[in-house]
Formats: sequence, structure tokens, C-alpha cells
Amino acid sequence: MQQRPKPSFGGGNNRGRNPNFRREQQQEHRTNRMIRVPEVRLVGDNIEVGIYKTDEALRIAEDMGLDLVEISPNAVPPVCRIIDYNKFLYEKKKKEKEMKAKAHKSEVKEIRFTPNTDDHDFDFKAKHAESFLKDGNKVKTYVQFKGRAIMFKERGELILLKFAERLAEVGSLESMPTMEGKRMIAIFAPKASKKKEKEPKEPKEPKASPSEKESE
Repeated sequence: MQQRPKPSFGGGNNRGRNPNFRREQQQEHRTNRMIRVPEVRLVGDNIEVGIYKTDEALRIAEDMGLDLVEISPNAVPPVCRIIDYNKFLYEKKKKEKEMKAKAHKSEVKEIRFTPNTDDHDFDFKAKHAESFLKDGNKVKTYVQFKGRAIMFKERGELILLKFAERLAEVGSLESMPTMEGKRMIAIFAPKASKKKEKEPKEPKEPKASPSEKESE
């Protein structure tokens, strides 16, 4: 059975396109045979730190069943570390995923009114809007006009401005209410929480020493 030719990683007399070129472009670090400088500075655990010929550093990595990874390519010579590169990438992706999960994704929440919204419904929706804004989300509020209700634009504007007053502590109105079709829209952005300024503490009086107390 005929064996497939193995890709060559060295320079040599190879002509044409490097078979590993695309992988090098996608990979964040150069590893193993991708490192083509004559010598490297080797660092890491269980390694005698120093400058090695690249071939020797590769041999050490192979003997340890690990990878030679270029971590500081701009250094002279480049700094390399011997690690399990696949494990390194896995742990890095895992950390990035955890950080992404913790990071809050801002959303735009919608709240709908009509020109005849009563006080109870207004308060109920205001509480929801306050909660959304405190969580760092924007709130898109609109008054929906149906049929002849379009005649009561002023009523819709009053509702949105009253809503802006209610949310003043947690959100700011990005612009005055505007008409879009049969809707009057206002968008609120969350306000950055301000840290309370600490009042300067009064200097404490120095305690009297035992000898001073005896002399009193």
C-alpha cells in the first residue's frame, strides 16, 4: 500500500507554497517546526533557562512529549516555552467563555402605552422600566395610536415626558419623543451608577502614653 508523502516543515529546497502556510496564519503562536529562527531563549518549568539552538529546543520538547511555543516573537532571540499547546488553547478558550458568560449583554427592552393608559398600568410599567435600566439595558418606550386616537398626540407626549420624570434617577431620555408611523417613541439609556464620595475622616487624637497618664 502506497504511503502518502509527509508534509515538510523545514526550509530546504522546497519550492512553491508552504503546505503549513494557512495554519500559521490562523494560529496565534508559532509552534514546533513553524519556528524557523536559528536560536531561541527557552523558559518554563523543569527547564534550564537559557539560549538554545532551535533544533535542540525542539528535541527537548519532543523528548518531553510537549510543544515548543513562541511566546515573544519580537524578542532577540525569540522567547519560547515548552508546553502542551492544545491544553493551553483549551484552557484559554474556557477562560474566554467564562468571561463572556459573566459579561452582561445590553439589550433594548420595549414598553408599550396607549393614549388612555391609566395610573395603575403606568406605575406597573414604570417599575419594569426601572428594573431594566438598573440591569444596564436600554428601554424603548412608545405610545401606540390606533384609528382616531392619532388625534391625541399631545396626550402621548405627556405620557412619555411623565415617564421620563419617573425614571430620572436611573435613566436618561436620549432625545425628545418622536413620531414613527403610528407610534410616538422615546428611548431611555441607563445612567452610570455614581459612587458616593467618602467624607474625609477627622484625624484621631494621639493616645497618651502610660508615662504621660501617670504624670497627670
